[in-house]
Amino acid sequence: MKFYEISTLSTVIFGAAAATKGIEDWVAQGAGTLFGAWFSDIGSLNEVYLLRGYDSADDMLGERERLARSDNPFGCLEQLVNYRIDSYRPLDFMGPIETGAHGPVYELRSYRMKLNGLMPTMEKWAAALPKRTAYSTCSIAMYGLDGSPRLTQVWPYASLAERSKARGQSISDGNWPPQGGPDWLTPEMTSTIALPLGFSPLK
Repeated sequence: MKFYEISTLSTVIFGAAAATKGIEDWVAQGAGTLFGAWFSDIGSLNEVYLLRGYDSADDMLGERERLARSDNPFGCLEQLVNYRIDSYRPLDFMGPIETGAHGPVYELRSYRMKLNGLMPTMEKWAAALPKRTAYSTCSIAMYGLDGSPRLTQVWPYASLAERSKARGQSISDGNWPPQGGPDWLTPEMTSTIALPLGFSPLK
């Protein structure tokens, strides 16, 4: 996939469950490939996240047009309070997303980069990520195409304990974060723990 997007759906309290069927139908009727569908468990609550991929920018923009003109966006207007869509390209060295049962705990992690930080960050990640993968895999790492410069990643774990172990050990061993990588980031960082909805290809 050449392009990705993450749709963040803000729902009414406990709205994710009620919205699930409508969201599933909405995605099935549209363009692109669904990779992940999650609801927030730790972080900003009452949110649903959709990770979709597109072969072309035209396909991605066509799906945005469908959404803009819809009288029932994402098929769940009654549960939907707001939505935001962020566009991405994968880091140059990232392979395709491998769907399947890799979770069920997923971390959606996003960093604001310095205004000229993309290429240095990508270079340092390319050197360091193979060693980090020995502790746990990264489903995808992407850079933003709209809004402020940012780096967003999706990390699956079998449990929160596994996440803590992988992160702690990789740092202790000196294999993460990428050497010099934080120099190109700002302090604005977010992390959300999310669990897959029933129709999510990443489980």
